[in-house]
Amino acid sequence: MPTTSASDGTSLHYRVIGEGPRTVVLVHGWMVSGAVWNSLVERMDLTGLRLVIPDSRGTGQSGKPTGGYTLQGLAQDVLAVADAAGAKRFSVVGHSMGGQLAQWVAAQEPSRVEALMLLNPVPAAGLPLPPDAAGLFRTSAGNREKQTTIINLSCKLLGGTDILETMLKDAANTSAPAIENIFDAWTKGGFADKLSAITAPTLVVATDDAFLPPDFLREAVVKPIRRARLAYLPGPGHYPQVERPVEAAAMLTAFLAGSSPA
Repeated sequence: MPTTSASDGTSLHYRVIGEGPRTVVLVHGWMVSGAVWNSLVERMDLTGLRLVIPDSRGTGQSGKPTGGYTLQGLAQDVLAVADAAGAKRFSVVGHSMGGQLAQWVAAQEPSRVEALMLLNPVPAAGLPLPPDAAGLFRTSAGNREKQTTIINLSCKLLGGTDILETMLKDAANTSAPAIENIFDAWTKGGFADKLSAITAPTLVVATDDAFLPPDFLREAVVKPIRRARLAYLPGPGHYPQVERPVEAAAMLTAFLAGSSPA
């Protein structure tokens, strides 16, 4: 599996799947690693595509430093992986906090991002949580009971226990500094003023997510991005790529086909 180094020397692990001419970078959210995309990727038609799937610092097989867990730092890590994969131009798919990072990347490097798909994205302005939820999330590192509660609060259609167990094993490998500092970063946000720089066609996918309902995403994410539109996928909660991977893969395939670069 390929790795590259972040600007501070942290090892960044990523996977490359497919050999097509169009590169799509999949950016995962908080608490989990790039493995969260597995169910969706297994159902993708990879014709013409090359998927690049990083593990952010502190997760998966990437290095687990004590620092660097700012939104800017994490977005720079995504760009470092894109550079290492030789992707001068690419599409970005981001989920949750990964959707927030995808917005940052698209605003920072508009000439490189050709399309942007955001699954239940955290807004650029951040997403403060009520004190009880914030306490649960921020102190969940290495705590299986708390992480089970978080996943069950987030998801509606997990189905069998195998899916939950897979997510828990992934989350258990995420470092405490990553859990705590990335939580602080995505809840605070702070770059809504940058969204006007995004030029890529953008699809925001909303579900029956209790934390990020469709009307909220329409105002907080779709409205500030000039070429953005909203699609609603009924049924799943916060993790559509896990809860409804067939439908999520179909939506991604259709979006990529409809936003094919010239």
